[in-house]
Amino acid sequence: MTPILMWPDKRLSTPAAPVEAITQDVRAHWKQMIDVMEAMPGVGLAAPQLGIMLRLAVVDASEQRGRAVMLANPEIVEASETLFSHVEGSPCLPGVAAKLSRPERVRVRFLNEAGERETRAFSGLWSTSVQHQIDHLNGQLYVQRLSPTRRKMLMKKWSKHRERG
Repeated sequence: MTPILMWPDKRLSTPAAPVEAITQDVRAHWKQMIDVMEAMPGVGLAAPQLGIMLRLAVVDASEQRGRAVMLANPEIVEASETLFSHVEGSPCLPGVAAKLSRPERVRVRFLNEAGERETRAFSGLWSTSVQHQIDHLNGQLYVQRLSPTRRKMLMKKWSKHRERG
């Protein structure tokens, strides 16, 4: 399986480059990302987590799986004021997680698998996952959305987890 970058790898703090066109390489990256996401198991993955510095993400928050949405250059064009709270984690920071509140619904514009511009609404866990992946594409991990005190506590816990191996 493709290795996932571990914090504090600098690529995780670096914004990813825009995708110019949907090519066979881009499709191959998406397939690889879905395979890694399914193996974790997780509900989303961003290309930079695998060291691929392109604005590519996959999300699949379906119960039955196999319904992954592939996004290139995703951007939020509308977000609800209503929030949805969910515990978020990342394979880049294994062994820790934190509850975050994000907009319950978002409308996202992106290039789809066919290379067409699409706008789609996501809600609940789908919405959380899309927003989480967009953060990764912008060089931000979910822990950066925590208060300084909560972030410090979580990172201390992660350091202990990492030391134990």
